[in-house]
Amino acid sequence: MTQRLYISGPMTGKPHKNYKAFFFAALALRDRGCAVVNPWELDVMDVKDTWEECLRRDIVALMTCTGVATLPGWKKSRGALLEVYIAKALKWPVHSLKYWRNHA
Repeated sequence: MTQRLYISGPMTGKPHKNYKAFFFAALALRDRGCAVVNPWELDVMDVKDTWEECLRRDIVALMTCTGVATLPGWKKSRGALLEVYIAKALKWPVHSLKYWRNHA
């Protein structure tokens, strides 16, 4: 079964909302055959006015996944902490991008 992974990492306060990290993570995971939900792409396609609106949209997208790939710095991100908490509560695999690139 193909993994459908959600990329979780810091965006707020990062230049271009951490575009490069999210872009290259999605590229690497898709090259491994994973389906990917990239919140940076969601933000471009569905612009929201507040952090809370973005979080609401992203959590809905997270619910379509089967695991989470974390980016460096995720532990300092309010949104990523919530995304990982939810995934772990649902007993989904949560691993670093590096792990998924080697094991997906």
